[in-house]
Amino acid sequence: MTLRKEKLEEFRIQLLDRKQAIIADLHQATEDLINDDIAYSDVVDQASADTDKTLTVQMKNRERDVLVEINEALRRIEVGLFGECESCGEAISDARMKVNPSTTLCIDCKAELESEGHRFPRRA
Repeated sequence: MTLRKEKLEEFRIQLLDRKQAIIADLHQATEDLINDDIAYSDVVDQASADTDKTLTVQMKNRERDVLVEINEALRRIEVGLFGECESCGEAISDARMKVNPSTTLCIDCKAELESEGHRFPRRA
């Protein structure tokens, strides 16, 4: 099942909007981390601030991973593979695509993968 051009365009716009929001957030977070030159006199306060920075960096790394997923979804739109499960080759449901347009697995393959304890399959 191939997605209609209108639906593909909706997903493309949604992905591009999300991409721009993540890029703006990453730029702002990077600038904030670079410009954060507060010196704490109390070691507990400094440790707490360092922990906060570490958590922020981890969250931003996750956002970078999402950015990669979005770019991959945009590539799949361009090559005509968007909406196709990379494990079984079947169409991914519209409902699943609406929730996560960068998904690469149908709900059945995702459930099977999670039950096996795996995370990122690749179809041969």
